[in-house]
Amino acid sequence: MKGNMKKELTSGSVLQTLFYFSLPYFLSYFLQTLYGMADLYIVGRFNAVESTTAVSVGSQIMHMITVMIVGLAMGTTVSIGHEAGAKNEKRMMEAIGNTATLFLGLSIAAAFVLTLCVHPIVRVMSVPAEAVNSAVSYLTICFIGIPFITAYNIISAVFRGMGDSKSPMYFITVACVSNIALDYLFIGAFGMGAAGAALGTTLSQAISVAVALYRIKIDSGMRHIRLTAQDLKPKGAVMGKLLSIGVPVAMQDGFIQISFLLITIIANKRGLFDAAAVGVVEKIIGILFLVPSSMLSAVSALAAQNIGAGKKDRARQTLRYAMFAAVIFGTVSALLMQFFAEPVVGIFRGEPEVVLLGSQYLRGYVWDCVFAGVHFCFSGYFCACGRSGLSFLHNAIAIVCARIPLAYLASKLFADTLFPMGLATVTGSAVSVVICVIAYLWLLRSDRRQRIMEA
Repeated sequence: MKGNMKKELTSGSVLQTLFYFSLPYFLSYFLQTLYGMADLYIVGRFNAVESTTAVSVGSQIMHMITVMIVGLAMGTTVSIGHEAGAKNEKRMMEAIGNTATLFLGLSIAAAFVLTLCVHPIVRVMSVPAEAVNSAVSYLTICFIGIPFITAYNIISAVFRGMGDSKSPMYFITVACVSNIALDYLFIGAFGMGAAGAALGTTLSQAISVAVALYRIKIDSGMRHIRLTAQDLKPKGAVMGKLLSIGVPVAMQDGFIQISFLLITIIANKRGLFDAAAVGVVEKIIGILFLVPSSMLSAVSALAAQNIGAGKKDRARQTLRYAMFAAVIFGTVSALLMQFFAEPVVGIFRGEPEVVLLGSQYLRGYVWDCVFAGVHFCFSGYFCACGRSGLSFLHNAIAIVCARIPLAYLASKLFADTLFPMGLATVTGSAVSVVICVIAYLWLLRSDRRQRIMEA
């Protein structure tokens, strides 16, 4: 079959393929982190504190929405990966077409409903009175732009499913550069404040989508993507597969964001310095988690193609290499933070109390990089197997039974230090790892039984 894939992922060195495929993921996530920080930095330079507060609260809400869209799009990446690995172009076009139909409808509906609910959302977030109007303006513009955010993530999911992780990196680079330029124009030159930050974000996403569509048009390796009306027509089996994989991941990601919010609330009740310390460490951990997150996404795409090609052993080998890389990175990071926690926290805040508390929290929390690196890779593998419900299950159990209750207990029992509260988060990930290992062994046994029956 002619050129149905952007890149072959089912042959050659597994380790080399994993490295070259995951590196653009890492750079994309780094750029997304930079993208999110740009609005806050620029609005802080040109506007009063209420605009900064509005952008801070609004960006938290938009981040939650975005990660849930990305989670839902995992169904697209895996479905296309399966068909690309099996070299079934017809079914791959059906997966792409049904994805377009599904997400177009969902994004328009979400934009409409969220725009109507913007005032209640701002009230629920307890936005200070001085920042309410700015927060409403920011969120209204961002909610209207949800179809563009969705389109970018879906196009990226299609490229990754077909074996191309570089193009999405180029698209987010365009969005990042555009966003910074538009922020300086709307916030600095036009004095639009939080509304300018939202407008810059929305327009930069639209520009990124236009670049992505143009790339598909001119790229000889992607010219075979020509959707017909039949491909766009909803099909129960295709939609079912997209949703059965994507919905649990979206729920899982939403659940994780809520757990972070609850831990922030717990820290806020301890006092101003504790709250600031936890906020700083969350930023640091977010940067360190770029590697585990990249491995999750890479494993899901690589393993999906190999499973589609009938190379399950190669898919499992990809999982093992990814876990090894994530554990090495997590261990080195954790050990370094035991010695350099104070200067790292001090980059963000200079108050001695915040540096002390933040370094305590970071020394405990940073070990989560090791355990999260393992269960993130397992989650990617489970998604590739079409078992994303397992990813939701282990995260839900860890959050409800360990992470939140232990963080709350640590905050009450150890009033003078944040170190035990940091370890509580690690305990949650350790629970996830145990569940993942059990689930993986169960899948192996099921696969062996199936092979015996087929023989």
